[in-house]
Amino acid sequence: MLKIKKGDDVVVRTGKDKGKSGRVTQILKDNKILVEGINQAKKSQKPNPNAGITGGIIAKDMPIDASNVGIYNPTTKKADRVGFKVLEDGKKVRYFKSTNEIVDV
Repeated sequence: MLKIKKGDDVVVRTGKDKGKSGRVTQILKDNKILVEGINQAKKSQKPNPNAGITGGIIAKDMPIDASNVGIYNPTTKKADRVGFKVLEDGKKVRYFKSTNEIVDV
């Protein structure tokens, strides 16, 4: 089970985009995620007049491993580790390990 969910704001910890931040757009298999504006590659696209798609070179977001990103903590303004805990009412929630605050989604 991943500790990162779709819609989370994340910060890249390692790699060519280290320090950049973005929002998770998709969760893929094998512990991979897609983050908007991160790990982009240039791709040639053929035009398709029926679908209204123009041809040319486009930038496409490529998958990045989930272990290379951390969830953005707004109180510390840094990437943070996340854990799970069960509340008194039996609800399982994610929390920031540095501040013990519950992650708001």
